Amino acid sequence: DGSEDDEDWHPEATPKKRKPGSESQSWECYVSPFRKPLAQLTNRPHCLDSSKHGHRLKNSENQTYQALDGLNTPRRVLISGTPIQNDLLEYFSLVHFVNSGILGTAQEFKKHFEIPILKGRDADACEVERHKGEERLKELISIVNRCLIRRTSDILSKYLPVKIEQVVCCRLTPLQTELYKHFLKQAKPAEELKEGKISVSSLSSITSLKKLCNHPALIYEKCVEEEEGFAGALELFPAGYSPKSLEPQLSGKMLVLDYILAVTRSTSNDKVVLVSNYTQTLDLFEKLCRTRRYLYVRLDGTMSIKKRAKIVERFNSLSSPEFVFMLSSKAGGCGLNLIGANRLIMFDPDWNPANDEQAMARVWRDGQKKTCYIYRLLSTGTIEEKIFQRQTHKKALSSCVVDEEQDVERHFSLGELKELFTLNETTASDTHDKIKCRRCVNGHQVKPPPEGSDCTSDLSQWNHCADKRGLQDSVLKATWDAAVTFTFHHHSHEEQRGIP
Repeated sequence: DGSEDDEDWHPEATPKKRKPGSESQSWECYVSPFRKPLAQLTNRPHCLDSSKHGHRLKNSENQTYQALDGLNTPRRVLISGTPIQNDLLEYFSLVHFVNSGILGTAQEFKKHFEIPILKGRDADACEVERHKGEERLKELISIVNRCLIRRTSDILSKYLPVKIEQVVCCRLTPLQTELYKHFLKQAKPAEELKEGKISVSSLSSITSLKKLCNHPALIYEKCVEEEEGFAGALELFPAGYSPKSLEPQLSGKMLVLDYILAVTRSTSNDKVVLVSNYTQTLDLFEKLCRTRRYLYVRLDGTMSIKKRAKIVERFNSLSSPEFVFMLSSKAGGCGLNLIGANRLIMFDPDWNPANDEQAMARVWRDGQKKTCYIYRLLSTGTIEEKIFQRQTHKKALSSCVVDEEQDVERHFSLGELKELFTLNETTASDTHDKIKCRRCVNGHQVKPPPEGSDCTSDLSQWNHCADKRGLQDSVLKATWDAAVTFTFHHHSHEEQRGIP
């Protein structure tokens, strides 16, 4: 969890003395951050700050976990909205913390549960492996249910307006396509993969491709410096190109974003939250807003907590003139309440689905009065679709273990690292191709999603649109011809009067 997990724990340190007359002061000062002198707390009553989510203890090897595990406690309770973010060992760590030994040791858990379950869920699994995986999954669920109470967002739906979630595949521009192919041919990142492991060079290639998907301006300096994969790429840029001014038409996603903002601004009084993993992309958002004369606010890791609270309060005010709220997903993914907006655009995907889920929850929360529209933009046929597919696998794993969903389909093979470094120029959606959809004929949906499905369901149970006719969102309909190739969409729940 970033720098917080790198802090040192000094059990020999002395806690601050309380001032006379402050008997009511809680003991939270000794446990924030957790690794401070917890040894002092061993025989004292203590109150852990509930804002620290339980999934912070996902790694039983880190100092936070071991320090807290050493406390003498009569009972332990963890609260987490994302008990599985990446793998089953994280789940083991949480369960082991509250009920030590119930699942054996980490090694025993891995051998008895994790390996058979993952093998059984692999798209290439044989019938024997699937059967064994299902048996071990049932056994795991029956054990964990002794100490688990699971509540999903379904219980909140009747108190919130409808949310329309949309995964929007956006066509690369000719410049992006040429730069992408140039990089793959020159850097040969797939050849760097050895024994299925990602090297430092491969990680750098992933970042370069992700930035190229956002906008060619983000890799322009690499082309100037002729870094690996970009030697000779400068001549692919149009004559007279300058990164100082933003040209939305050079990026499929940026063009779609430009249209969404323009249509929203001209047809409604809705506000928009823009989210990206990269502060450099936020810089491009700022250029776009200045060019189009949209008033905006920006929140990233450089802003103080006090200032954050002020700009959030101002943005949420009905009288606020700001149209756009820009957000760095790492800085503002958790805890922010941005109900002043009802449209949120996730400009790029994160490897960890929990990070994206947290960021997308900023507008659809208590106090929201309008229908919410979530746009998840992906560059068609690129590494972004592969990352999204990995997210889908992780969410499917979480669903089958935590939520006991039996019908989560086995869509993606785990042995597909090399596919990260390919470009599919002929597809409308690589993700739709992968799920082998049985409800679509020639890419067009002929059978509606199953009754009772919603946007928490498996992607195969969403609406699939190869053209704008099946869309519910008028803004996306008006945007389609800009660069959209395919859209998955579904709602959070039904509304009696229909969608406003």
